Amino acid sequence: MKTKFVTFGEIMLRLKSQRFERLLQTPILEATFGGGEANVAVSLANYGFDAKYVTALPDNDIANACLRELRGFGVDVSDVVISDGRVGIYFLESGAVQRPSKVIYDRANSSIATVNPSSFIWAKIFEGAKWLHISGITPAISESAAEASIACVKAAKEYGVMVSCDLNFRKNLWKWGKASSEVMPEIVKYTDVIIANEEDVQKALGIASESAHEVESGELNVELYKNIAQLVLEQYPNVSKIAITLRESKSASHNDWAACIYNGKDFYISRKYSITDIVDRVGGGDSFCAGLIYGLNTYGDDKQALEYAVAASCLKHTIDGDYNRVSVKEVEALMKGSGSGRVQR
Repeated sequence: MKTKFVTFGEIMLRLKSQRFERLLQTPILEATFGGGEANVAVSLANYGFDAKYVTALPDNDIANACLRELRGFGVDVSDVVISDGRVGIYFLESGAVQRPSKVIYDRANSSIATVNPSSFIWAKIFEGAKWLHISGITPAISESAAEASIACVKAAKEYGVMVSCDLNFRKNLWKWGKASSEVMPEIVKYTDVIIANEEDVQKALGIASESAHEVESGELNVELYKNIAQLVLEQYPNVSKIAITLRESKSASHNDWAACIYNGKDFYISRKYSITDIVDRVGGGDSFCAGLIYGLNTYGDDKQALEYAVAASCLKHTIDGDYNRVSVKEVEALMKGSGSGRVQR
């Protein structure tokens, strides 16, 4: 049996205005699908891993179209729970230059938000599995989704599965509980690898250091990120590594992109990419997570895994839609310095 990489979370219908139009500037919205953990599963399948995606969806044509699309990427959806509720939606308006992108969520009473946590058969889900990836988005949706998320990570550890968690704090979703004091610390207790940015660490775990990031200016002080990483590993000794993304937002169209990783001993900082004329940055963090998971399970070297993750995410910024539609060969070419954009013949 092939080793499985499992992801657990919500997938949504994505409705986006055309190109860089304002929402409903013209009466046309592009309909696709996306969601953090599903995005990670698609990337891992693209990289040749046996990826399984677990969620809850209703029995209707929209959900069926979503499952068909995931199957088309080679993602195993055999353990998706069919339950009451609806497919959540998010509306996206892509920003440009000094106008930021805008996301509007419409996901109340979605299937994953209302599902009974006991509906998931963890023994079957984790049979033959090596890795689980989850994020802080799903437990923010509802109390039952949080209970399912906690049950998921607990079961993963019972079955000897490595767990990665993208803290992914979303203030517009946490309506029912306190992420920093109730839910996320419980999930992190069962986590081996954390992915985050500075705000995620502070808002999801309540761990703050001297600010390393001047938010308004987009500038960051890399030297202070090691201190943040050390604080996390000191408070959560079960965590073996933390990767922190370093985004310098010059404008909606121009970001500098890098990351660092700390394993309790070594602290590495990646190459920095200057990404201009961004096509779509939504899903950029998910592509980083998938790249890191691939790298850690392929190279056996934290620095090289980090470089793969950052290069993969850099490429995602050039691709429309939530999914990162790139191959290992393309990512490794960028890692090796092929970033000119010249036509490949």
